Parts: sequence; structure tokens; C-alpha cells
Amino acid sequence: MPTADPIRRDSEGYLFDPEQWSETVAEAMAREADLTLSDDHWNVLRFMRRHLASEGVAPDVRHVVDFLVAQGELDKKRAKEHLFKLFPYGYMQQACKIAGFQRPRAWSTG
Repeated sequence: MPTADPIRRDSEGYLFDPEQWSETVAEAMAREADLTLSDDHWNVLRFMRRHLASEGVAPDVRHVVDFLVAQGELDKKRAKEHLFKLFPYGYMQQACKIAGFQRPRAWSTG
């Protein structure tokens, strides 16, 4: 019986192949970062994965903030604060890594 390919990550912990991502992988990566994923975390992570699937690229932080605002409970400032409360080491350093994205060469942090 063939086994699944091992999860390959770069020296900073980002996946080499975003297709290897799963919610189980995300949970393990979150534990490494001392995060316990709540429904709010999953809401953001699933949006990020949908964006990747539909657009072919990882969403910039402003897209995630706009997504949170569109849910109707937060204005832009509070949405950005909420995002950085969920992922205190930053959007790229934690959210993108846990969402299974490759490390971007350059990134706008919004």
C-alpha cells in the first residue's frame, strides 16, 4: 500500500507544495507556533485557501481584511486588528504558513 508523500517544508517551515496542505497539517503547524485554532482562525484560513483555489495566488492581507469586513461585524481598522490578534506573529509569518502557502518573495503587509 503506497504511503502519502512526506510533507516537505523549506527552512522557515513553509510548504514547498501547497497541494500537500490539509486541516491536519494546519493544526500541526499551528501547534508549532503555540496557536490553538479557533473558529475565527478557521474562517480566515478557509477564506485564504478558497482565494488560492479561485485566483491561483495567496490573498494579500487587504483581501483578508476586506473579507472580514464583508461579514458585517468589523470595520477595516478592527478587522485588521482582529486578524493580527488571531495571528500575532503576522499575516505572512503565521497565517500564510499555516494556510499552507509557499513563502512569497515579496509581500505587502497592508
